[in-house]
Amino acid sequence: MSKYNQIYTDLLASITTERLQRGTRLPSETELMSAYQASRGTVRRAIEQLQERGFAQKIHGKGTFVLSPNPIEFQLGGIVSFRETHADLGDDVQTEVVQFSQFALEGALLEHIEAEPGSLITQIKRVRRIGGKRVILDINHFVADVIPGLDQAIAGQSIYAFIEQTLQLQISYAQRTIEALPRSKDDQAHLDLDGQSHVIVVSNQTFLQDGRQFEYTESRHTLDKFYFSDIARR
Repeated sequence: MSKYNQIYTDLLASITTERLQRGTRLPSETELMSAYQASRGTVRRAIEQLQERGFAQKIHGKGTFVLSPNPIEFQLGGIVSFRETHADLGDDVQTEVVQFSQFALEGALLEHIEAEPGSLITQIKRVRRIGGKRVILDINHFVADVIPGLDQAIAGQSIYAFIEQTLQLQISYAQRTIEALPRSKDDQAHLDLDGQSHVIVVSNQTFLQDGRQFEYTESRHTLDKFYFSDIARR
């Protein structure tokens, strides 16, 4: 086993068995270099892998801290609803609709939604709880002329099931961006941030088979519960 794999595997085992509990500072790079007789680059690679998979977070000037012993994988490929993505979690997942409103399309949203200014937009804010903890805030914007009939009851279930099964529309593709952003007032009000200053925001502009955009959504994730994965092919 390479030094990198050994360091990563040992730290991962300490986290997943909770010998290193959430909030605990990992050994410093210097300490790990000494313990494993490894280069700084090798140590950093192991720690970066822990960060990428959601097990740890580096805080500038303070060190690297344990986030979660069991982060949930969020796969970037494909277009799936929250319910489909996390079906294996069963009753451990709850959805709460915290806001349902309609308004005319204007301002900054015009940059994200391909529809005429003034078009009616249905905005839905939903909090996702996993294990009782509020870990995702979904802020959905649907073009009402394209997706008619949405109500709060449907929003509490699967909107994509309503679109495909009730409206008989075919969802085709999405343009997606992922970025770390400072927490917003909405995040502070609706997520259990535990002192986190940033969230991971996955933004989707989603289109039907006929090319019409029907949705713009921001899914705002806490840092401690998820890691993001994809498959790259050459």
